[in-house]
Amino acid sequence: MTDNPGVAEFARLRHYRATAPELISNALTGRRRRDVLRGDGRLFIVAADHPARGALGVGTDPMAMANRYDLLARLAIALGRPGVDGVLGTPDIIDDLAALGLLDDKIVVGSMNRGGLRGAAFEMDDRYTGYRVEEMVASGIDFAKTLIRINLADPATAPTLETTANVVTESAAARLPIMLEPFMSTWSDGRIVNDLSTEAVIQSVAIASGLGASSAYTWLKLPVVDDMERVMDATTLPTLLLGGDSGVDPDETFASWEDALTLPGVRGLTVGRTLLYPPDGDVAGAVDIAASLVHPTGLVAIP
Repeated sequence: MTDNPGVAEFARLRHYRATAPELISNALTGRRRRDVLRGDGRLFIVAADHPARGALGVGTDPMAMANRYDLLARLAIALGRPGVDGVLGTPDIIDDLAALGLLDDKIVVGSMNRGGLRGAAFEMDDRYTGYRVEEMVASGIDFAKTLIRINLADPATAPTLETTANVVTESAAARLPIMLEPFMSTWSDGRIVNDLSTEAVIQSVAIASGLGASSAYTWLKLPVVDDMERVMDATTLPTLLLGGDSGVDPDETFASWEDALTLPGVRGLTVGRTLLYPPDGDVAGAVDIAASLVHPTGLVAIP
């Protein structure tokens, strides 16, 4: 529809959803696709799958991502910047972006498991409530993504691991790359806390890497932690760096990404709230800085 959605474009989107839903699915399957890797072989993906888990907060604002039109406008800005290779989202987000005409020549990453709602008593029972491999292949989605929180004290971790292993096997059989985002996690005061120590991240990498009958199409999505050299020594799998939450000093964040992006095996960034909701409100500026770190040579426009 447009690179800069406004009142008219959003009205048309609502009209499509109510009266012609087939146009939304057609927009996704008919979009212009690209190779996953091209040019410098690195990827910069903007993430927007947080709302489906009930995680609407950014920094000190617990409802920052609640306004869907504002989120879509921010995503439109990000996807329009040079060096942004694609977007990661749940079906509702991806369908909106497809109907708005924002996914041509972009990598689309489908988020699969969002059932472990933030703050729920069943948060560790992370059901696969989003995309499935079969539908992603049929609709031309380029990449799958799952979150794997491994809580050794919570029995709900076991079925999540088993389901994830099955999904990895299905993805490999379909030749669909799949991005695993593992954490060692614990319950603390009624909430899930991820252990970001170097040793815990290495342990999560070892567990996630062994899931499924084939790792040929498996990628990792990892946080930037202390001693990232040791983390990357723990795997041969291609890895994208996780951006984390907004609110941390932007200069420190960008510096940590820049250092980690030089490590063997690191292929780029997958970042959401940090760039979509920067402290100064300048989405384009934040995205451009991150793009320059991922694609320092500017080899981003090779078809």
